Amino acid sequence: MNALVSCLYVGKVWHKRHKPKQHSLNYRVFSLLCDLDELPMLSLRLRLFSHNRFNLFSIHDRDFGAGNGMALRSWIESHLASAGIQTQNIRISLLCYPRLLGYAFNPLSVFFCRRAGDGALVAILYEVHNTFGERHCYLIPTDPEASIIDQTCEKEFYVSPFIDMAASYRFRVLPPPLISSNGNRLSIVINESDARGPLLDAAFHAKRVSLSDAKLLALLVTHPLMTLKVIAGIHWEALKLWSKGVRLVDRPPPPRHLVTIVPAGVAVADASDQRLRSAA
Repeated sequence: MNALVSCLYVGKVWHKRHKPKQHSLNYRVFSLLCDLDELPMLSLRLRLFSHNRFNLFSIHDRDFGAGNGMALRSWIESHLASAGIQTQNIRISLLCYPRLLGYAFNPLSVFFCRRAGDGALVAILYEVHNTFGERHCYLIPTDPEASIIDQTCEKEFYVSPFIDMAASYRFRVLPPPLISSNGNRLSIVINESDARGPLLDAAFHAKRVSLSDAKLLALLVTHPLMTLKVIAGIHWEALKLWSKGVRLVDRPPPPRHLVTIVPAGVAVADASDQRLRSAA
């Protein structure tokens, strides 16, 4: 059988809040990186995974994008075209938590858009969900020559009930390789700040694991009920923040447009790039 681009990433998520009260968390998690063109094959190749059908593990198109079940590749291609990005010969991979027994909540899902020929990354789409049933996406072109992606954008979407909207994001990403290699590491670091300095740092550092029924079954044992723990953990950490006296912020309506297209910025390399590689 042909080698899969799709795989698993097993690692840790951590958050560190800087103000108005310090707070941190650290959880073991795993994510599925699925090549959108491989989804039909995965349903046939794996007994424990299905696409748009119930299974122990599954991916459903309606959980992402427009939320109406539209094929994800077609949906993303339309927005890439709107951003002036060539869509011919593009490979698109989705990094997310899969549904487990029909349920998943993804605070952040990431679509990596690459040229099929040389595997160069041309854009990343960050899809953010809040616990109020809303979602918003940031589509940001990348420098195809960069090994570590460094991007910034203004906050457009209400996520945490404890953080004001007047903030900005910095994304630093060590992207997954198109195929398995010696550098089978992945890091996504998000720094949120306002005019007075850092607000929140969040990161996912993980290592690649091959995708198979045996691996999925093993993760079910080592990470039991993970998708339920994600949403339970969000509410538990919110309760602890509230108990520390952190005030709630009023929720504005979501942006009129589902996708914010962010102009490509200039990547800034600094000493943290090496730390990003080593952390994964």
